[in-house]
Amino acid sequence: MIETPVGGLRVYRADKVLIEVQEEWCKGCEICVQVCQKKCLAMNGRGKVTVVNLEACNKCLLCDLLCPDFAIVVE
Repeated sequence: MIETPVGGLRVYRADKVLIEVQEEWCKGCEICVQVCQKKCLAMNGRGKVTVVNLEACNKCLLCDLLCPDFAIVVE
């Protein structure tokens, strides 16, 4: 997994998946963490979502689709 921080945007890349997290937009509601069946996401010490197991991501897009603040994008 490669993590590239760009301002408040964190980009996580692996072979077949890319997840972008806009920390400034994340309000810490944890919806994305709760819907992730593969346990790829967790909350960090600042109360923002972070990727903890990118390689397990199956690109179901639930986190992307259900985030009310568009803080997470999966490609």
